[in-house]
Amino acid sequence: MTELKSLQNHFLVAMPSLDDPYFSRSLIYICEHNAEGAMGIVVNQPSTMNVKQLLEQTDKELTVSDDKAEQIVLAGGPVSQERGFVLHSSQREWASSLKLAPGVMVTTSKDILTAIANDEGPEDVLIALGYAGWTAGQLEKEMQENAWLTIEADEEILFNTPMHKKWQATVNKLGVDVWQLAPGAGHA
Repeated sequence: MTELKSLQNHFLVAMPSLDDPYFSRSLIYICEHNAEGAMGIVVNQPSTMNVKQLLEQTDKELTVSDDKAEQIVLAGGPVSQERGFVLHSSQREWASSLKLAPGVMVTTSKDILTAIANDEGPEDVLIALGYAGWTAGQLEKEMQENAWLTIEADEEILFNTPMHKKWQATVNKLGVDVWQLAPGAGHA
C-alpha cells in the first residue's frame, strides 16, 4: 500500500472538464488532508455578501473599518455554509487558529472578526462561509478521474491575486495547457 502524500497547503485546480456547478473553474486551498479525508476552502467563488454585511449579522455592535467593509466574503464550499472560516497571514494567533503553513493560518473563532472590524486583524485575510470536504479516499479517486490538478499553494495567488484571476494564475503556474489535457484518465 502506498503512503498518502498530504496535500495540506496545496491548491486543487479544477480541470476545465469538471462541470459541477459549484466547482467549475474553482481553486481550493487544502487546509487538511489525511487518511480520513480532506477539507479545503474555495478561494475564488464569491458569496452574495461583503465583510460589513457578515459582521453586522454576527454582531450588531461591530463597526467595520472602511478598507475591509466592501471585501467580498467567499463561498468556501457546499458543506456547513453557515460556518465561517478565516484564512489569513500568520502575524498572530486567535482563540481557534491553526497553522497550515509558515505564512498561512485558518481561524474559526469570533475574536478574529472583531479584530478585523477594528482594523487590528491580520495583514492578509480571506473570509469564507462553508467548506469543501471529502471522505477517506474520495479526493484521491476524483484526482485519478482527472477532475483536479494539484500544485503547492502560492501565498501571492491566495491573498493578493484578484478572485476572478486566481484559477488562471494557478493554471499558468502549472506550466501546462489544461485545455489540451484529456478529460478522462488513461488506464491500461
